[in-house]
Amino acid sequence: MTVLQVADLRFGYAGDTLFESVTFSLALGERAALVAPNGAGKSTLLRLIGKELEPDGGTAVIKKETTVGYYRQSHEVAAEGDVLSAFMSGFRDIVEAREALVKAQHEAASGDAQALEQLAHATERYHVAGGDALEHKVAAIAAKLGFESVDLARPVASLSGGERGRLHLGVILAQQPDLLLLDEPTNHLDLDTIAWLEGWLRGYRGAVLVVSHDRAFLDAVCPTTLELGSKGIRVYPLRYSEYAVARAEDLERERALAERQQAFVEKTEDFIRRNIAGQKTKQAQSRRKMLDKLERVDRPEDVWAVAERVSFRFAPAARSGDIVLDAKGLEASRGGRKLFEGVDLLVRRGERIGIVGPNGAGKSTFLKLLAGRGDPQLDGGSVRRGTNLQEGYFDQHLGEVDPKRTAVEEVRRVRGDFTVEAARQYLARFRFWGDDPLRVVAGFSGGERSRLALAKLLLEPRNLIFLDEPTNHLDIPAAEILEEALVGFEGTVVLVSHDRRFLDTVTTRVISVRDAKVEIFPGGFSDFASSTKPREEKKERKPEASSARGNQPKSTSNAPPAALDEAARKKQHEAQKLKAREREKQQRRVKELEDLIAAGEKQLAEMRAKLKEDPGGDWAKLAQLASEEQAVARKVDVMMAEWEKLSASG
Repeated sequence: MTVLQVADLRFGYAGDTLFESVTFSLALGERAALVAPNGAGKSTLLRLIGKELEPDGGTAVIKKETTVGYYRQSHEVAAEGDVLSAFMSGFRDIVEAREALVKAQHEAASGDAQALEQLAHATERYHVAGGDALEHKVAAIAAKLGFESVDLARPVASLSGGERGRLHLGVILAQQPDLLLLDEPTNHLDLDTIAWLEGWLRGYRGAVLVVSHDRAFLDAVCPTTLELGSKGIRVYPLRYSEYAVARAEDLERERALAERQQAFVEKTEDFIRRNIAGQKTKQAQSRRKMLDKLERVDRPEDVWAVAERVSFRFAPAARSGDIVLDAKGLEASRGGRKLFEGVDLLVRRGERIGIVGPNGAGKSTFLKLLAGRGDPQLDGGSVRRGTNLQEGYFDQHLGEVDPKRTAVEEVRRVRGDFTVEAARQYLARFRFWGDDPLRVVAGFSGGERSRLALAKLLLEPRNLIFLDEPTNHLDIPAAEILEEALVGFEGTVVLVSHDRRFLDTVTTRVISVRDAKVEIFPGGFSDFASSTKPREEKKERKPEASSARGNQPKSTSNAPPAALDEAARKKQHEAQKLKAREREKQQRRVKELEDLIAAGEKQLAEMRAKLKEDPGGDWAKLAQLASEEQAVARKVDVMMAEWEKLSASG
């Protein structure tokens, strides 16, 4: 059932159109990723769907009686009450019943008979409203988002920014709406929580529209990718990684089509010019009419082309010594809790070390100790620094950027020899154009501040760089270009990140900070994930086995052994029959897919052969054929993915 229908949507600011002709739909059970560079209007589109903005044209219709949950980056959670009340805030009747119950409990402490009777009524009302079941559900979601049972009683006002972000996400998830709009849901989540959220969303019954720069998250959650451009939206029934390949092929084909038509038009116009007044006047006039009627094929819009102009290049630096850092006995405590102790670490030149772990485990603290920025009152151990080091530090809270200054002033603080014009030219490499470099940093978005902080970091020669969540506010192209720059960096890198694709590309060694312990893993992030996966699977299997035993029918507990054996054999036989039927069904589907894929590939070969032929001036027909070829190619890709999955599981 379709719950969202967007048709010919148009929106802009101050007379400048941000996007137009945006059309797509979402049904229950569908999960789509909305992708585009920063500034293209992804969050604006979500706000239009969420009825926070009015479009300049077109419609965004949500089916009547559809419930909507909208997670915004701004963490709009009321600062009143405790965490549990906030989690349950989407259920007004139950919240009111809970407030009445808490009040009755306080009054019943006096022992008054009437107060005790009111407590009984309040308890019954809360139970009938489903408060107990909701509390259990909320507590389970809260635990996965990093809130322990004692945290549920904390005042919301006491939460940090990151905790408020996770609370806001939990409030939305607890409501289980028909339509989920998620704007950067992973920004304040650690790797464990992201993995849980992926599983939760994959099993979700409602429709989901996600904006995220986390490529691994998009691949895991969204089988469909929507690319937002200024002239419309491209819909790909593919995960992000597959979409990135398919769109490149589409753009190449569409550019070739536009160029062929342009060559034809130029050749025809040349014929008209040469013959309009000569013997072939009628032919020239006929061709002019043909050109007037010709439906022009525009060059395709490449929404990522401008974004890819970010230039992360490290200034050449002197070579450091082979031993960069030699840490002995590192330890740290926060809030009376020991984060880690007795940690020894030797960092060699050229290493790229990733620090991972749950929120609050001490990743940033560990990074600061290595960078010489620890708290002498709370931290211990020593870090010997190697020779000839030129160090740089990127702070996830962007404390290195002064919000009261302009971008130009920030650059000139590092490079006083830069003129204003030189600073503006340098900032243009980081997508600060026009008057952007003269704006005050306080008005910048998170992505703009991140790009400015990285621009400052790269101004001076560095051979040792510490990065704390460098991709948090970067769009996908900027993150990919930073990856390339770090992989080619000749110095040493120590970084904290929860971006798995970024970690997998960049790191050569991984440090895990978890449960007051620090473990060091050789190899990159994939090696680390593989080495820790069996341990996590073992943890997950234990409760399942226990649960399976606990869920056995009680009626058989006193049955005779023979009856139990017979029942067990019958149950096993039924399970084997069911498994055999499923296997036959799967084999039939594999054979069906093989036939469909073969037919699709044959059709594609025929269509591509026609696309290479001279269109004879019928460019509308050729454009239609190109569009049909793209649709068939995507269907074949989807069938191929299903075939590979079924074949692997069979």
